[in-house]
Amino acid sequence: MKKSIDRRFGTWRGLIRALLAHLEHAGGRLRAFSLREPQQVRRAVFVCHGNICRSAFAHMEAVRHGLNVASVGLSTSTGGRSPKQALSASERAGVDMTAHRATSWPDFKTLPGDLFLVMEVRQAHEVRRRLGPRDDVQVALLGMWCKPPMPHLHDPYKLGDDYFDTCFVRVREAVANLAADLPNARLDTPAAGTLPNRTLTA
Repeated sequence: MKKSIDRRFGTWRGLIRALLAHLEHAGGRLRAFSLREPQQVRRAVFVCHGNICRSAFAHMEAVRHGLNVASVGLSTSTGGRSPKQALSASERAGVDMTAHRATSWPDFKTLPGDLFLVMEVRQAHEVRRRLGPRDDVQVALLGMWCKPPMPHLHDPYKLGDDYFDTCFVRVREAVANLAADLPNARLDTPAAGTLPNRTLTA
């Protein structure tokens, strides 16, 4: 059983957090973190703890889908590289993340039309807190674009290769489904004053 849990959820803690997030979703407590105005989105901004695993891979996938994209970490240092495990997992997925460098929240510039896509419920609350009262941006849970929805995408950092692969499969699926919902966030239709993030290439 432990092996199955580790592969699907990373750890027992990952399983518990996933169950709690599903309960919040079922109870309607995550409605604030759903995409309300897709037509207003001009850039997809992927967010996780360190911007070196989940949001880094999501960033790369979004570039592959032609989205205007950025990514940022809530607790990281700008310029940090993805760990070897993440690079190996992305390579197995056919994606090269070696050029990725982390961006910390204080070094990130929020733009009107940004959609912040977070991996965990607690991160969604934290991003909303940091953004303050501004109403020209949105916050959503990336895993809600998985089928079935996965409101909690547990951090694979320092976990096993099997869970890294599982996590990246879920992120890839979510980004692919997300891309279809953001008609005005494509690189060929950027908003005025919004420069596409071309740091990474697929």
